[in-house]
Amino acid sequence: MDAERPRLLCLSAYEAASHRQWRERLAHGLPEFDWQALTLPARHFRWRIRGNPLSWYDAPELQQAPDLVLATSMVDLAVVRGLNRGIAAAPTVAYFHENQFAYPEQRQRVASNEPKVVNLYTALAADRVLFNSEWNRQSFLEGAGELLRRMPDRKPQTAVTTIEARSQVVPVPVPDERFTALRRDWPAVPHMVWNHRWEYDKGPDRLLALLRALRRRGQAFRLSLVGEGFRQAPEAFAGIQEEFAGELVNLGYMESRDAYDRLLGEADMVLSTALHDFQGLAVQEAMAAGCVPIVPDRLAYPEYVPAELRYPSYETEPEREGEAAAQWLIAVLAGPRLGLETLVPERYRLSRVITEYRQVFGSLLGS
Repeated sequence: MDAERPRLLCLSAYEAASHRQWRERLAHGLPEFDWQALTLPARHFRWRIRGNPLSWYDAPELQQAPDLVLATSMVDLAVVRGLNRGIAAAPTVAYFHENQFAYPEQRQRVASNEPKVVNLYTALAADRVLFNSEWNRQSFLEGAGELLRRMPDRKPQTAVTTIEARSQVVPVPVPDERFTALRRDWPAVPHMVWNHRWEYDKGPDRLLALLRALRRRGQAFRLSLVGEGFRQAPEAFAGIQEEFAGELVNLGYMESRDAYDRLLGEADMVLSTALHDFQGLAVQEAMAAGCVPIVPDRLAYPEYVPAELRYPSYETEPEREGEAAAQWLIAVLAGPRLGLETLVPERYRLSRVITEYRQVFGSLLGS
């Protein structure tokens, strides 16, 4: 412990790789704080989101009051503060990488309200509420309002407006060294990257439809299908590997960050077919390396991807969307490659974004 620096305690109740990278980037960019962290692995979702106060009940880090608490949205912050008097009075920031009101699976089945209520309690228990995109913020506020309207009685009148007044958008930063884009023209056979988690909410069925449409239209391409995989992957991934084996350049998770960065620097396009993406960090890092994005016109993408690079969104019609994406992609290839000033998302550069975090934390510490 460093007595000369404010002690910042970061609570991360579902430490996915992207959450860890965010925490490490902030710690590196804000060395004026003495960073400590309590984390839980990203598994057993229902236990994590409801049981994290119990998992940390005996944690010594919670027995001594920190100067500032930074909690991710999976933390049940209201209960953690209630059970640990040492942090009850500390100023608190809640960071929303995602929110439980905007997951696509909720359209297909009746989901429990409990994860949503935890998100709501955490936002109400925090002094400041940060979101990684405006789409994330708006979908949270709209979802929270809808949930409270469905309460049978004794509905709070000011909960959503209170959170809105405390909230702002401060994205996950992209490290400065990722900004390596170079000017170049389209090659005869473009190299496309799809770099997302291998799960259904990233739209692999739409990617398969897109690739089939490109083949029908006679558009040659190379494909790097990379990203974190799991024991059970949607069937569409097997279909892509079988039907497009000759076009595949890279397949699966890339352990080497250097090799992944080289791939982004060499590729021509980055694709997204996502139904669920609250910021789109994988797309932003690829853009910083010079990839031209081809993404759906939904989620957070309109906040930083030019309209001419966003294909029409048909969320309930994967085949139709795949056809539209293929048509859009071919039209983009037929024109000149856009300049770097259009593509590189400077707003997300770490050296710029870190000042926003510094301002938020400093305002709560009175400095």
